[in-house]
Amino acid sequence: MNETKPLLLDAGLTRFVEKQMRNWEISRAQRREVQPTRQIEDFITIANMVGAGGREVAQAVAAELGWPMYDRDLLTSMARGDESRAGLYRSVDERELGWLEMTLRSVMEEAMRKNDYFHRLTTTVLGLARQRPAVFVGRGADLILPADRGLRVQLIASRDFCARRFAESAGLSLDEARARIDAIEAERRDFVRHHFHRDAHDPARFDLLVNVERISPDRAARIILSAHRDRTSSGLN
Repeated sequence: MNETKPLLLDAGLTRFVEKQMRNWEISRAQRREVQPTRQIEDFITIANMVGAGGREVAQAVAAELGWPMYDRDLLTSMARGDESRAGLYRSVDERELGWLEMTLRSVMEEAMRKNDYFHRLTTTVLGLARQRPAVFVGRGADLILPADRGLRVQLIASRDFCARRFAESAGLSLDEARARIDAIEAERRDFVRHHFHRDAHDPARFDLLVNVERISPDRAARIILSAHRDRTSSGLN
């Protein structure tokens, strides 16, 4: 997939970005009065195979926690949007900008900083995580955010299961769905390998793997929430 291709926002996505910008401004005003205690808030990242239903599970987790959810399309839109990124930067004070730039240097190699999209994406994910607890879906968020914080989840299922779900949701034949899945998964593997020098399907990236072919979305969400509570009670978040 060409990362420079323009993305057209639908009305719902545009309203969400505008709402988020207002939240950034409110957060900025509040932090003038309250000294922040940590650089990154709590987070859950969810990676999932195409057709595995990651967005549905992530929505259930976010709703239960009362957190915003940032999926692949939204993160890509915000990373490409100059206005939304400007709003994010306005919500960060000078001390936090110093931390943000330092963290960017630790995440990104010099060569990667020349990739404008990846620099924007990394800045957006880190800036959002600085604002409030959140659920992030895709775009290698688990590799961008600090390794000593948060809960990292991967949803897995067989290729046939994913193809059937994807074919039904996208109105495709099974052969077309398999071809689309293979193409998207190849793009994801290339993205992670190129920017992070990691195997996209390395299970060591994650704290929790959930097989959604055998576990319903509701139950998967409950498992993730239970794992998050365990980490929180253990002082790991």
